[in-house]
This record gives sequence, C-alpha cells and structure tokens, in this order.
Amino acid sequence: MAPLEIHITTGSQVPIYRQVVDQIRVAIATGELKVGQALPSVRAMAQTLLVNPNTVAKAYAELTRDGALESQQGRGVFVAQKRKVLADEERLRRLALAADRFVQECIGLGFSATELRQAVAQAVQIIRQRKVAP
Repeated sequence: MAPLEIHITTGSQVPIYRQVVDQIRVAIATGELKVGQALPSVRAMAQTLLVNPNTVAKAYAELTRDGALESQQGRGVFVAQKRKVLADEERLRRLALAADRFVQECIGLGFSATELRQAVAQAVQIIRQRKVAP
C-alpha cells in the first residue's frame, strides 16, 4: 500500500491543519486509508510536511474527536471503524455550511450555476473512481 500523500498549499486561506484534516478524510472516504491502518506519528508527519508538530497534533485530535481516527496509547494513531458520529440533522447543517462557503466563493470568482453543478459532478466522479481503483 502506498504511503499517504498529503499536499500542503502554503499561503492558502485554508489553515494547514484543516488541509491535513480534509485530505485524511478524503483518503478514508475513498479507501486510500483502510480501517486499522496506522498513520505516521505526529512528529513524522510534521517532518514530512515541514510544519509544526502542533499543527499535525491539532488535525489528528479533530479527526479522533470526530471518530475518523483512534489513538491507541503507546501504539499510535489508526483509522477507526466507520461509525455514525453525527446525527442526520448535524450532518445536513454541516453540508449546508460547506455548500454555502463553496457557492459564495465560486460566485465571487464569476462562475455560473451551471459551471458549479458541472464542477461538483466531476469532483464526485473523480472521487468515486479513486474509491474503486485497485
């Protein structure tokens, strides 16, 4: 299995810890990271990404709190068994917030509703293809 690749965009409006969180979530959702798979230690990940270890620790803590990862004392951090952590109402609230931020940014960049729908459909297709890839 190939090691997890996380790419940080310095100067982005998205904080570095959030970039780490988002990319790990996608890797879990697409099956790139499997249940029970170990993640690099905080120190190793920080060295790889050339970021402060506190940044990685913050990302791991959020993912652990949300149930995506589990910390095993003395062993490390692992991908957790998928479980329903959030109520449907909260999931829908978070979806609406994410969609609102996305749509506002895209409209600000001058994209039409049609272009947004096409971009979302294409992104979903790409993620699904990653999930079924060997």
